[in-house]
Amino acid sequence: MRLPRSLQARLGLAIGVMITLVWIGTSSVTAVILQHEMDEVFDSALQETAQRLLPLSVLDIIEREEDGVTQRLGAITSHDEFFTFVVRDPQGRILLQSHSADSAIFLPYDGVGFRQTATHRLYNEDALQGSIRITIAEPLAHRRQVARQTQLALGLPLLVILPVTLLAIALAVRAGLAPLRRFRTRLGARSARDLSPIPADDIPSEIAPITTTLNTLLAGLNAAFEAERSFAANAAHELRTPLAGAIAQAQRLQSESADPAAIMRAADIEATLKRLTRLSERLMQLARAEGGRLTKDHATDLRIVAEIVVQDLAHTTTPGRIRLTLPDAAVMSNLDPDIFGIVCRNFAENALRHGSDTAPIDIALTTTGTLTVANDGPIVPEDMLKAVTQRFARASAQTDGSGLGLAIVASIAARIGATMTLKSPRTNAESGFEATVSLPVSDS
Repeated sequence: MRLPRSLQARLGLAIGVMITLVWIGTSSVTAVILQHEMDEVFDSALQETAQRLLPLSVLDIIEREEDGVTQRLGAITSHDEFFTFVVRDPQGRILLQSHSADSAIFLPYDGVGFRQTATHRLYNEDALQGSIRITIAEPLAHRRQVARQTQLALGLPLLVILPVTLLAIALAVRAGLAPLRRFRTRLGARSARDLSPIPADDIPSEIAPITTTLNTLLAGLNAAFEAERSFAANAAHELRTPLAGAIAQAQRLQSESADPAAIMRAADIEATLKRLTRLSERLMQLARAEGGRLTKDHATDLRIVAEIVVQDLAHTTTPGRIRLTLPDAAVMSNLDPDIFGIVCRNFAENALRHGSDTAPIDIALTTTGTLTVANDGPIVPEDMLKAVTQRFARASAQTDGSGLGLAIVASIAARIGATMTLKSPRTNAESGFEATVSLPVSDS
């Protein structure tokens, strides 16, 4: 037999089976004891009846004018006669008998006491020095019927009590496991990045070690992730100063050298150092996206941040390359402005880097907090759309970039519960790429 997977079902089944077995065992023992006690009661009634009938029979027989005549008592009303009797003389002649007595069931008289056949329980008694003898018989079927009725009386309540008991057990077990269900709900509601300890004050002591172990594991994982994020952020931060100095030296080398080959090598070094600088910046953004606080206690207008980002990017590209569309009404959100700036900048830089060199990119923000960035360019395959949000994934090996921009936005979206959608071609076009993220907005 395969046990159910549910702990509640297992406990209910085990307790229900145990109660059933205990009830059946108790009922059986009680039935045996009652059977013994009833046999004693029936025997006592059989003996008492014989001792009450014998004096009456003696008087009736002595007053007769003729000896040896059999007299059968008539039935006053119709009824079931459980006790039947015969009164005999020493020669075995029946002098008196009950109205439904069958002489064939009575054994030959062999003294005072109880006798038993296959069908009847008998009791013998005599008077006048054994000259008048009475034998009373009771059908054993009567006793068996009483025993069966007693057993049914003990067993039938089980049909009612067992379902009620099982229901009570189920409710009790359910109530007892309620803290465990609440713990499961709290655990299931956690995001993949929330590794803080789960409150478990109401957990039963039998299960508390499991929750303690789980919280210890979460604490260890959180410490490991914090150490990883801290290392990435600190390393990226510490690299900024020496990288800036190295870029300055490469630029100075280009300006002071007269050797074209040296100037070219210095330019390559400068370009490499700038890529490394951008990578360090992305690493700091990723560390903040995965471990920092992403919201503020007060709401700010996201339109202002979008304008600042676009104005900053406009200095690095041709005029009119970026088209920004903002609503007339304010877009208020508790999202940290710096975080929104990271989202907006990564989307825009990704579009500038991978889109057409001549076609403008469109950045649009709606009052519902939906940020959309679309650019013209070749269609991105479906499998590549699923891969570009992974860290260090790039559209091609020739593309200049760190492969972290969309991964950072995806990480931010996951932590704030937003939805990021990538599609190619873009809406109402046959080519290009479009990235959309739905950000949380507030009323004030």
